[in-house]
Amino acid sequence: MRDVKRMIISFFLIITLASALLGCSQNSAGPANNQALNTPEAKNEVKIGFPSIPSNFDPLNGFSNGVQIMYSALVKTDKDMKIVPDLAESYTISEDALTYTFKLRHGALFSDGTPITAQDVVFSYNTLMNNATNIDLSVVDSVTASGDEVIITLKKPRSVFILTVANVGIVPEKSYSDAFALNPICSGPYKLVQYDVDQQFILEANEHYYGEAPKIKRVVFIKMADEDTRLLAVKSGIVDITMTSATIASTNTVKGYKLVNYKSVDNMGIAAPVVPPGGARNADGHPVGNIVTADIAIRKALAYGIDRQKICDEALNGYATPAYSENDGMPWSNPESRIPYDLAYALSLLEEAGWKDSDGDGIREKNGVKASFPLLYFAGDSVRQAVAMSVSNQALENLGIEIIVEGAGEDLSKRMFSEPLILAWGSSNPMTSYMLFHSSNAGKADWYNPENFRNITVDGYLDSALNAKSIEESYIFWQKAQWDGETGTSMRGEAPYIFLINKDHLYWAREGLDTGVQKIHAHGDAWPLVENLKEWSWQ
Repeated sequence: MRDVKRMIISFFLIITLASALLGCSQNSAGPANNQALNTPEAKNEVKIGFPSIPSNFDPLNGFSNGVQIMYSALVKTDKDMKIVPDLAESYTISEDALTYTFKLRHGALFSDGTPITAQDVVFSYNTLMNNATNIDLSVVDSVTASGDEVIITLKKPRSVFILTVANVGIVPEKSYSDAFALNPICSGPYKLVQYDVDQQFILEANEHYYGEAPKIKRVVFIKMADEDTRLLAVKSGIVDITMTSATIASTNTVKGYKLVNYKSVDNMGIAAPVVPPGGARNADGHPVGNIVTADIAIRKALAYGIDRQKICDEALNGYATPAYSENDGMPWSNPESRIPYDLAYALSLLEEAGWKDSDGDGIREKNGVKASFPLLYFAGDSVRQAVAMSVSNQALENLGIEIIVEGAGEDLSKRMFSEPLILAWGSSNPMTSYMLFHSSNAGKADWYNPENFRNITVDGYLDSALNAKSIEESYIFWQKAQWDGETGTSMRGEAPYIFLINKDHLYWAREGLDTGVQKIHAHGDAWPLVENLKEWSWQ
């Protein structure tokens, strides 16, 4: 059955890719083997097997992932997550942290050769403020231009605002229209030259880009939605690089390709309801609370009594690291969030809380309630399933806690407020911590804080972090929200989220392809890979 499936996938892959490549020149077909990389044409192009294709390329109306490839922002982050100039050559922040003044660089041009002006920046921000997108500019009071300066005034201090600025792509006011989404004029290192709906898109180096010119002049993104298709594309030599997973990589090798992995904050853990059931409902009317995980002794026993390195080795074949927070390795993470694997301590927590194996069946109970609960994961996600199974095996064997692993479909979003589930997060913006753990997000009908976690002390730290005058001043408050010595969101504290692993992002890359210096990747293994696309080269 597996072989038949592969044959069917292979057939459709060949048809789809052949169609997708018809619009390319013969030279753009890419190297079929490593020897072909010796030609100048091959070294000017790279083909990427990508899980999905954007429906539009308008940074003011929904195009946010990958915006740095095609558009300039006033500032950007470097490989160490420090803010550095981009379209603005410098900027200042007023003492009250309400006024940001950006001085634009001279001579910057759009891909059509027209100058990038301060008025284009004002237009871009004002347009974005009027659109319902995933970039939140609600804290902005006004955006104005004065000569070659842009002045942004905030309603109140917002420490993470400068990180938001780094994601606002600038477009030309005079050329912006309803057609812009599929015919954009770009300000970044690459420009769009071809788009085939739900199949591929092709970028070429923007010859008017003010920064260092991209080393690779042409990039073809080809849609390959599933792991099997991407593996077959590599084995056929059709793409130069594509995503893979630990479960696929552990059982395959591909001649002419290397397996590369990059560290990430793409973490997985157990979102565990912290309140008992009692008739409560969330905003959509779904039940809230779990009688077992509401006991902090259960949550902390799992936190201390699960061997995270064993999960990395069993479920991800070593392509992962233990996770202790939603932001391990970021400047705002608290190193004290890290906890040891301490089975003796975990067992003592259960015993002291009254969870005992009274009937000898290997499962603890308390007041007639078994230490047993389902652990949901997205059905079809082999990595989350493997992580869940490893946790389940350890929990029963080491702790006497029965975890029943279950792949769930559409009903998962309804059940997650009353049943634990494997969730994945990981962001290059500490605002994620606010969304995950602030009380204002408890009880809503979205993926943030399904545990229904509320803590007044944590709220105070999160509010102070958000309202700090600079991103640097906010770090101490984000860290205290995780653990202040007595309480916090970490597993030393209330443990509403039992962090397990940070998965490595894995890729099949043709030998000779250099993907430059990568930042720590955020959640999702596609767009973080290509954020530094202009640095890629063939060696």
